[in-house]
Amino acid sequence: MSTTSAGLGKVEVKLKWDPSPLGEPPRHLDIIAATYSVDDLYGRPVYVVDYERRSPDGTITMPRHSETGMGFGFVEVMVLEFDRLAPVYGRVVVGVAIHQDGGPRTFGDIRNAGVLVAEKYTELLKDDFAQVAESTATTVAEFVRDDSGQWRMHEMIRGYDSDPVTFTAEMGSVPQP
Repeated sequence: MSTTSAGLGKVEVKLKWDPSPLGEPPRHLDIIAATYSVDDLYGRPVYVVDYERRSPDGTITMPRHSETGMGFGFVEVMVLEFDRLAPVYGRVVVGVAIHQDGGPRTFGDIRNAGVLVAEKYTELLKDDFAQVAESTATTVAEFVRDDSGQWRMHEMIRGYDSDPVTFTAEMGSVPQP
């Protein structure tokens, strides 16, 4: 859980992975965020943000997207502005899914994959997906609004055997143990 007493403000989720070897289809990973209403924290997301869909209020954006993993360091970035998110939202779940073009792939098949969640210069979470090596998608973090209205983060590395579309529907449906 986040130790920031004032709650979270602007958070970045960064993703990296190595490109496919020459001659293989591209390896394509995506950061996905699902936003839930305070009235239904574990139901259907009010909206989902990924490389194809944006948040209606501009508080969750994807300034950097990669379909190949090519580039240096973190090649995909999602920015979540919790200090601007409307009070009707009480939970945001962020995950990563692997596109299954060119045959099934798991995190164990993706070289040098990793995710970093940070607020300014503070690392909130860093993971290499080793614990979900047999999965095709994983949740990464759950952000919840506490009783005082401040946003807090919980690490939520939980693997799924889903394609990106199915994962979007199921990623936030189970309360964290």
